[in-house]
Amino acid sequence: MVAESSSAAPREYPIKTVVVLVQENRSFDHMLGWLKTLNPEIDGVTGSDSNPISTSDSNSSLIFYGDNAAYVDPDPGHSIEAIYEQVFGVEWTEAALTSENTLTPKMNGFAQNAERIKQGMAKTVMNGFKPEALPVYKELAMNFAICDRWFASIPSLTQPNRLYVHSATSHGATSNDTKLLAEGYPQKTIFESMDESGFTFGIYYQHPPSTLFYRNLRKLKYLKNFHQFDLHFKKHCEEGKLPNYVVIEPRYFDLLNLPANDDHPSHNVSEGQKFGKEVYEALRASPQWNEMLFIIIYDEHGGYFDHVPTPVTGVPSPDDIVGPAPYFFKFDRLGVRVPAFLISPWIEPGTVLHEPSGPEPTSQYEHSSIAATVKKLFNLKEFLTKRDAWAGTFESVLTRTSPRTDCPVTLPEPVRLREFNANEEANLSEFQEELVQMAAVLNGDHKNDIYPQRLVEGMTVSQAAKCIKPQYIPSQPFKSVPRSKSGDVEASATAPTNPSSHLNSQMHSTNDVEQSANEHSTNEGGRHVHFGGVNVIREYNDDNQDNNSSNDEQDGHEGSEAEHGGSTSPSQEREKTVDSRESEIPLTSSAGLS
Repeated sequence: MVAESSSAAPREYPIKTVVVLVQENRSFDHMLGWLKTLNPEIDGVTGSDSNPISTSDSNSSLIFYGDNAAYVDPDPGHSIEAIYEQVFGVEWTEAALTSENTLTPKMNGFAQNAERIKQGMAKTVMNGFKPEALPVYKELAMNFAICDRWFASIPSLTQPNRLYVHSATSHGATSNDTKLLAEGYPQKTIFESMDESGFTFGIYYQHPPSTLFYRNLRKLKYLKNFHQFDLHFKKHCEEGKLPNYVVIEPRYFDLLNLPANDDHPSHNVSEGQKFGKEVYEALRASPQWNEMLFIIIYDEHGGYFDHVPTPVTGVPSPDDIVGPAPYFFKFDRLGVRVPAFLISPWIEPGTVLHEPSGPEPTSQYEHSSIAATVKKLFNLKEFLTKRDAWAGTFESVLTRTSPRTDCPVTLPEPVRLREFNANEEANLSEFQEELVQMAAVLNGDHKNDIYPQRLVEGMTVSQAAKCIKPQYIPSQPFKSVPRSKSGDVEASATAPTNPSSHLNSQMHSTNDVEQSANEHSTNEGGRHVHFGGVNVIREYNDDNQDNNSSNDEQDGHEGSEAEHGGSTSPSQEREKTVDSRESEIPLTSSAGLS
């Protein structure tokens, strides 16, 4: 961890609840670049930006940036190799590893890379949305703040960037690492920092929560912090029970009766607009609104053009880990610029946040800025890594002395819906594969790090959805759950009792600890919830208070009051969670099919 050197007295901020929504794979110019026509202060597009079809041909035809983006697009390239070409205009080679010269980010290789993937795709990546095509974002930008210098933390895929959002590092990951998927990424997260300082956090999920990629969040003491979005988010908003740090996870799988709303190509962007509207309006109606900061960002640019050069110097590695072969990435440059909204009644309408003023001369806004800013807002003890210690913070956007009363109560309806049906027979994206692999690993459906890779080979979206559909099932009586060597109970589980045929054909037994956990444990009245095939106990007090016994209440089962600011102190509540609750939490497994 990185300690803060300043001895200045901490400032009091009006924000008591930070809400984070991370969407998928769109660049700033693609989503917000044309807002410059409404607000010239925004560093957007004018129509003069272009990319050649071939960067090595001086006579190459040019593709000029347009405003005719489609609601359903094919998926452009966004691997670390593809992004290298998009940013620097040349293909990545192993010679780049030994070059002492830092290339200039010309941002001229998007069209070339897209055409290599699929003929005609250059026009896809060289088009953005008109403001009126994204009415929800237009309204948010006009009424609150956007940041036009927010970059992805790493020039690579979804999962490494999502890891940075809550931990300021990917622990060396530049793509899918099956071994780390199985073990869980070990770094400390902002969730633990909040918990250590007596603050609460909650994760509202619709499909398997990507936050379970963090190993520490698999501990049973944290599972009460996971809530099913459809059942609990609006209820907690209405009751003023949102925790201090809120993460909202979108739907990642595109189904006919339940479309994806994460904006990942080729998912329908209008569904993402509907989701943003739904979340904002629930937050706006909450009694907690006047103490709230709502952040919407995108994990990475998804292969879409952006004209702002990516920072390639002065970026510190968070933990001095070098990425795996063949790239051996040193985590010393950022990814492409992405959309970022900062929404709060403490922000003036139409605010545009540009480059930060520190803490270092080279500091930038990137995903680690969230952890850095949360540290300031809640006066947390230490930084997570060298990256969030370096990243710019955005508390300066909270310029008002009192909250606004004119914030819109509702947002516009999306202008149109999907023109094409969801393709449930589509192959999985890499991130979707990772979510299915994680669910399989946590279910105990594997024996070594080869199995999860075989699991997703040839799997379609519809097959994946059958494996990861979340649902509740009744609890079973058990006696106790053994602890690991560190004293923490791990949320591992045995093999599914009702697996899908796709899983069943590749089933493996689990380790002794997992089997022991299934054979020993007891709970009287809790219930299990599936995290995408992962069956674990969830805190039920706010939903089943009428069914709780008086003994449960005496033992600390009135968790809603303690979690949301009741008479029980945070340290007392954590002690109860570890000492009296963990030994009672059952752990079983099911594929979660229905």
